[in-house]
Amino acid sequence: MPAAPVEIAKAEPVSHPRATPPRARGDVVLATKPGRTGSVIGGLRQAGSLKVLFPRNTGPDLQAVLVNTAGGITGGDAFSLMADVAPGTALTVSTQAAERAYRAQPEETGLIRNQMRVGDQGQLTWVPQETILFQGSALRRHLTVDLHAHARLLLCEPLVFGRTAMGEVLTDMRFEDRIEIRRSGRPLFLDAMRLDGDVAAHLARAPIAAKAGALATLVYVAPNAEAHLAPIRERLGPKAGASLVQSDVLVLRALADDSFALRQTLMPILSRLSGAPLPRPWML
Repeated sequence: MPAAPVEIAKAEPVSHPRATPPRARGDVVLATKPGRTGSVIGGLRQAGSLKVLFPRNTGPDLQAVLVNTAGGITGGDAFSLMADVAPGTALTVSTQAAERAYRAQPEETGLIRNQMRVGDQGQLTWVPQETILFQGSALRRHLTVDLHAHARLLLCEPLVFGRTAMGEVLTDMRFEDRIEIRRSGRPLFLDAMRLDGDVAAHLARAPIAAKAGALATLVYVAPNAEAHLAPIRERLGPKAGASLVQSDVLVLRALADDSFALRQTLMPILSRLSGAPLPRPWML
């Protein structure tokens, strides 16, 4: 008898899950303590794509340089820094290079969260290099500083709207930024910004930024803040202003056509307020 025919089941199509692009994560926890010749590392933990280097320094402060080994930040990435400046110590934090916020996928946002605490008679100098926002980027950033009543702070956040040398125009991007400074647990300074959509058109408006391509926010908290106000105002052009919000709290906002012009404004002011040369990465 002939063999019965063998039925072959029809193969079902194989479905492949949508590949998720790799996401960068980075965390640094840093503390200072008094040393024999100045401030030294009191504790350090680093993980993922955020690292910290400590250049050789002859001054009394501990200098830390943050390095994003991922090369930038895009939607879904997350980076954080926690720093504790012990009483009587000084910490200067900069970045190896400008941070770059790259194009993000829809519904994805990159996150940067920095939290710092400065103890009695402690001093924090927070001077990262520019953050450059690319077309299509999506970034949310939050910086928090808790100061002791007798702590000092120099904080500067430069921001660049697109790569002007490449003719980039920011017509589609999202950026949220919040800077919060507290002293003895009470609010001292709060600044929040949100940009969404056609940012170039928004910044082109005369009451907003008059087509500026770069922006910096600077806050200086120290007993001698008032003495610096007049000399700093003499250095500022028509697109920048400085004022005292308290007798020991100086706030400066500067607009510029591009990052180069912004640096020309900021560098002498930062050197004056810090009383020392800027960290070496700023000079490269």
